Amino acid sequence: MNRRTAVNAGFAALVVMAVVFSPSDAQKDAKSAPALLPEPIVTHAASAAGAEQRIEHGEWILAVDEARSHLHAQHHSHKVLETRRVPGQFEVPAMTEVKDFALSKDELDVINPGPGEYVHVMEGQRHGYRNLTIGITYTAPGGAPPMHTHQGEESHVLLKGQKILYALGDKIFVKEGPYIVNIPPMVPHSFQNLDSEVAELVVIFPTNVWEYDVLNYFPFSTPEAKALAEEARRASAHPEGK
Repeated sequence: MNRRTAVNAGFAALVVMAVVFSPSDAQKDAKSAPALLPEPIVTHAASAAGAEQRIEHGEWILAVDEARSHLHAQHHSHKVLETRRVPGQFEVPAMTEVKDFALSKDELDVINPGPGEYVHVMEGQRHGYRNLTIGITYTAPGGAPPMHTHQGEESHVLLKGQKILYALGDKIFVKEGPYIVNIPPMVPHSFQNLDSEVAELVVIFPTNVWEYDVLNYFPFSTPEAKALAEEARRASAHPEGK
C-alpha cells in the first residue's frame, strides 16, 4: 500500500467512526434540552384536614355559598365551583427578629393549584403583614392554574424573557417577559407557560389573605388559545433572522 492509499484508507476509517459513534439527533436534542427543576411538594396533605374540612393539592377547599355566587353573577357568566385558601393553623410572629422579616422560599407554604403549577405562598396574615400577600410560582412548560378570580386586584411580575399565554376576562393574548400584568378585582383569569423552562412569576395582592374562587371554564383548550400558543412556540423555535 502506497502513502496516498494509506492516507485515504485512514480518512475513510475516521468517517466511519464518526458516523458510528457520533450522537444521534435525538441524543443531541436531549442533551440540549433544558433540565427541569424538580416539582415542589405541597405542605399540607389531605390527611391533615380537620373535622368537616377538605384539603386537596395542598389547599383548603370550601363550598360556595349563595352570596358569593350572586357576587360572581354580577361580574361574569361562569359558574363558581369552589373557594380555595391556605390550610393549617398559625401564630402571628412578633416581628422582632430578623427571621420574622426575612423569609426563604423554602419556608413558605406550597400549594398545587393546577397541573404543573405550584405556588410558594407568603400569606400576609401568617407573616405579620396587614395588606400584603405574595406568591412565587413554579409553572412547568404547559402548566397552568384553573380559571379563577380574586375579590381584590392582583399583579403578575415576570423577570425572564419567557412567553406566557394569558386569559384575562374575554381576552386571550401572549405576553413575553420581562413584564408586569395587572388584573382587576373579580376578573376571571389564568395563564399558561409556553416556554421550554420553568417560569417563576411573582404574584402580588394588596391583602393579607390568600383566597381565590375556581370557575368551571378552562380557556386554553379553545381553538383561538391553541393557535396563539402554537404561533408563539413556533416563533420561539425559529426566531426571525436566525
